[in-house]
Formats: sequence, structure tokens, C-alpha cells
Amino acid sequence: MSRVHLSRQLTLEAVERVADGAGGYNETWQTLGLVWAEVTARSGRERDGGDVTLSSTRYRIILRAAPLGLSSRPKPGMRFREGSRVFTVLAVAEHDAAGRYLRCETAEEVVV
Repeated sequence: MSRVHLSRQLTLEAVERVADGAGGYNETWQTLGLVWAEVTARSGRERDGGDVTLSSTRYRIILRAAPLGLSSRPKPGMRFREGSRVFTVLAVAEHDAAGRYLRCETAEEVVV
């Protein structure tokens, strides 16, 4: 296994549902913390998004592991943010046998 280079700082965010007072809810994103990560592009494609064309790129994001149950451990449905870029977490697994790092498969969609 090659050496991991945690060279990019990302913000980990989780969705939070807030009652809107009319029986429904609004979704807001809550910052859980900052992480250092290695971000690697994997594959990409273009797809029809109705009125716009979307470019969807898959990324592998590797970061230091956090124990199960901690809010700082990413899980599907969360996202990483880097400035205006958003990486939606699709899957999370241990990256190495010792469990020191996590591997997150993510997607970034951009309007073309």
C-alpha cells in the first residue's frame, strides 16, 4: 500500500432537519469539524439533469480513522466541503488492515 498524504483540509458536514413550523422541515448542514485528507479523482461522467447538464465525478477521500459512533466518523449521507466544492459521501470503509485510515467514496456534481 502506498503512503497516505493528508494534504487537503476539508470540512465534514451532516444534514440536520429543522422544523419549519408548518408540519414539515427544512434541511440545513451542520459543521462537525475539519479533517486533513488525501483526495483522488476516480472517474467521471456527464449526465442530463433536466434543464441542465451535470458533470459527476467520483473521488476517493482518505482521512484518519475515528471510532464507530463518533460524530467525527463520516458515514453515507454526510458530505465534505472544500470552499464551494461539495463531495457527497456514498460509502465508507477502512483503508488499511490496522484501521488507521478511512476510505470514503464520494461524488461531486457540477452544472456544466
